[in-house]
Parts: sequence; structure tokens; C-alpha cells
Amino acid sequence: MNFATLPKIELHCHLDGSLRPATIIDIARKEGISIPSYNIEEIQRELIAPIDCESLDEYLEKFALPNLVMQSKENLRRITFELFEDAARENVKYMEVRFAPLLHTAGGLDVVEIIQSVLDGMKDAEAGYDIKGNIILSCMRTMSAESAFEVVEKGKNFLGKGVVAIDLCASEEEGFCGKFVEPIALAREYGYRVTIHAGETGIGKNVLEAVELLGAERIGHGVFIKDCDEAYTIVKEKQVVLEMCPTSNVQTKAVNQFSEHPIYQFHQDGIKVTVNTDNRTVSDTTMANECTIVFNEFKLSEEDYKQIYLNSIEASFADEKIKDQLRKYI
Repeated sequence: MNFATLPKIELHCHLDGSLRPATIIDIARKEGISIPSYNIEEIQRELIAPIDCESLDEYLEKFALPNLVMQSKENLRRITFELFEDAARENVKYMEVRFAPLLHTAGGLDVVEIIQSVLDGMKDAEAGYDIKGNIILSCMRTMSAESAFEVVEKGKNFLGKGVVAIDLCASEEEGFCGKFVEPIALAREYGYRVTIHAGETGIGKNVLEAVELLGAERIGHGVFIKDCDEAYTIVKEKQVVLEMCPTSNVQTKAVNQFSEHPIYQFHQDGIKVTVNTDNRTVSDTTMANECTIVFNEFKLSEEDYKQIYLNSIEASFADEKIKDQLRKYI
């Protein structure tokens, strides 16, 4: 199968992990921002996480550099547009992009302006390409519950206008869900859908708590339900969808190598899995690349591809009109 030409859907992609290196250099030059080098190869080395990272935390260090150039409305709009443009060029038909608004306030922008700028970039791309998108607002687990309330409150007026869901991301500690029960409950009340990063770093129980305490409908990664029977059972019974990101999982050492990734085992056992990039730049990947890895490693069939594509449509936070459109591609 040629995944470059097949229609694809991506549900787990971070904006700040998916910048074009050339754009970082261009913005830094124009705005006099100090970066380690203006040489594209050197900047790529600064941005791409090695395949043999020690941990998720080492992987997350790669996000400091992109953040320097993501502090103005124009830059956020441009960077979002370029991400959707890159995705459209590899035949991604629908993409949900997530980002943490509070990481982009250093230049004086308010959360509302930040969200609007990202939505403007997405809409620019939708106007020029055959791609549809939605935005997921991430709250940082390393920040306070109050900061999550701020994102929920300031994002709520964008619901139905391109913002669809709330997420918790960043470094994963055991038992993080308890701290965020109230802001996530409020988000659900307002109409946000819920996807939570959990079970990425060896703590399967976090997935159980994300579903039970936070009402997660989807889980970012979820690799470690393999070591927690209760989490595995709830994911399977409630049909909670896993947003799996194979290259990223090898980099962060959630798995040691692709052959050990549980995605195919989960798929065979009736757990709903989807294939995603996580971070196009930090993981140096594309959707075509991720699909190729999974399908080559586990000898999946065309039928498997179709099933995962349809899972992705059903699991997406798109409206029915977009879902109908997406079904027609396959």
C-alpha cells in the first residue's frame, strides 16, 4: 500500500512539536530572536529527538526552541497554517491539532488572542487545501488546576467554532488525574470533548483514572494498559479510543523497538486504535511514515487499514457532516 496517496486522518498532533525548521530560522532572523544556529541542519539536530532518548522528559526538552518563535499572533497563525499545509500535502483529510495556550503568553498575548490566531491559521489552510481540522486545547499537568480552569473558561466561546476538546499533557506523574477533576468536569459541562495523555510512561493505572475520574473518551498513547488489567478492561469495554504514536513511543522509551509496540495486539483484541505522528518535527515523521511502519512491522492488511481509518473517523471530534465526507474518501 502506498500511504503517501491514501487518505489519512490524524487525531494526535502537537502544534509546537511540528514546526518547519526553516520557519524557526526565518522568524528568529526577522525578530532578532536568539537561537543556537541559523544553519538548517544544526537546527534540525536541535529539534529532532534521538530515537534513543532516555525518557519522555528528555523528549520534551525539544519543545523549548519552537516556543521562542510562537509568541505573536502572526507567528501562531503562520505556524498553524504550515502544519495543516504539510498534512494536506501528504493527503491527510482531517486533523486535530492540540496545543497549550498558556505556553504562548510570554510576549503579552492573552489566551483568547492565542486561540483565535491558531484558529485563523487552520481556517486559512482549510480555504486553500482539501483538509478539515479542529483544535484541542491542552492544559499542562505541570501547572496548577487554576491554570486549567483558565484555559477551559477562555476557550469555551470557541466551542463550535473550531475548538472541540480539552487535553492534559506534559510530563506524566502517577495519579495526576485527581488534581484536575474539577476543571475537566467543568469542561465537559461546557461541551468540550475529553482526550487525556495517559499510560505513556509505564503507569497503566493513569489510564483507568483518566476514564473514571475525568471521563476521557480518548487516550493519548495508552501503551501501558498492557501492564494494568483494570485499565485494559475499561478501555476495551467502554471502547475508549487510543491515539497511538509509534515513533514517538520508541523515542520516549514507552517501547524499546517497533516490534514491541502493542498497537497490533490491541487492534486484534478489539481495542480501537488510531495511528498518529504526535510531533512531526520532534519525531521527524509524517502520517505516511507512521502508517508504513505499523503496516510493515505487523503485516497489516488493506482491511486493517480501512478499519483503523474508520475508527479514526468515529473517534474524531468532528461533526457528522465532516464525518460523512471523510467516509467517502475510502
